[in-house]
Amino acid sequence: MKLPARRRVLVATAAVALLGLAACTSGETGSAGGTAQKPEKIEKIGLMVQDMSNPFFSAMDKGAREAAAKIGATQNTQDAQLDLANQNNQIDAFIQQGIDLIVISAVDENGIEPAIERAKQAGVIVIAVDTPAKGADAVIMTDAVQAGERSCDYLFKEMGGKGNVLLVDGTPIQTIRDRITGCNNALKNYPNIKVVGQQASKNDRASGLAVTTDMLTASPDVQGIFGMNDPSALGAVLAVEQAGKSKQVKVTGVDGSPEGVAELKRAGSPFVGTATQSPAEMVRRAVQVAQDIIGNKPPQEKTILIESELVTRDGVNEYQGW
Repeated sequence: MKLPARRRVLVATAAVALLGLAACTSGETGSAGGTAQKPEKIEKIGLMVQDMSNPFFSAMDKGAREAAAKIGATQNTQDAQLDLANQNNQIDAFIQQGIDLIVISAVDENGIEPAIERAKQAGVIVIAVDTPAKGADAVIMTDAVQAGERSCDYLFKEMGGKGNVLLVDGTPIQTIRDRITGCNNALKNYPNIKVVGQQASKNDRASGLAVTTDMLTASPDVQGIFGMNDPSALGAVLAVEQAGKSKQVKVTGVDGSPEGVAELKRAGSPFVGTATQSPAEMVRRAVQVAQDIIGNKPPQEKTILIESELVTRDGVNEYQGW
């Protein structure tokens, strides 16, 4: 039986050959040693998220379902639970299922490259969202440096341009590193503000609470906290309140999440601002870019940045949200 051109996988190993056979029906193979052709139409979309317990990725799933319905495609979302091995297995499963487009928020931008290459060799278009992924056809992400700058600049102004600050960091992926870089860029304009603690959370509220509690114990004289995403920032808010420092400490985050919006509206909360992301829009744009690639109109720049806006208590009621 001949393999269809867009499903032929390089026969480098027996396992990869089996992946190609699993997807075969009929048709003609491409040239020997090359990669399969791109699909002529996107009929099956596979979305891969880091951690579905984070509302950010639930919003991505919503965007994927909307984008798929718009073009008449089916859609399948897989949760990696922050595990690179899971994402590797999920990509292999998507190849076998004949997925045309993989949209991935990578757990490990370098470690996922071999799996992405397997998908591309099988003719699958791969678009990374939220954070880069080596080998992807394009990357759609928030301008994370800008988000960090805007969130921290507002925090530092709310602190009156002086005092001590804690940074609640996160998992070591590019988008989070960029937010911390942006915060440090803003810090250069405030010589009277000092970072007295920085620890990495697991990007969720529980670990944000834990690391902030530790840092506040070690450095109780703190006036501001930057959380690199809203869940970690809201964990920091809880730590501040448990320490009895609600009137002393201000907190900002990044996401513009529904939970962040609710916290901005809560009277007396130390949470004063968040720099927005648009997770659903990232996926919608990823689908559009994939369609452009099929139409021989690939993006001029492989990395496409979405602007981040600052949401504060004063403007939260005008913010459209996710």
